[in-house]
Amino acid sequence: MKIEILGSGCPKCNKAKNSVEKAVEQTGVDAEIVKVEDMDSILAYGVLITPAVVVDGDVKIAGRVPKVEEVIEWITK
Repeated sequence: MKIEILGSGCPKCNKAKNSVEKAVEQTGVDAEIVKVEDMDSILAYGVLITPAVVVDGDVKIAGRVPKVEEVIEWITK
């Protein structure tokens, strides 16, 4: 599983990354977590507002920090 955190490195983007890391740790899911800061790559997903979280190419959330519980739901289905 590949989880991408899209964002410029702002505090909210870092919080989103922390939520994803906690969810992966709690579930034990085998996932590669990648921070994407390149604006062209972010725009390629159609994301105009960050932070955003992409799981296996599917944009799950954009514009706010996800809760750990939300991430767990996405990665365990």
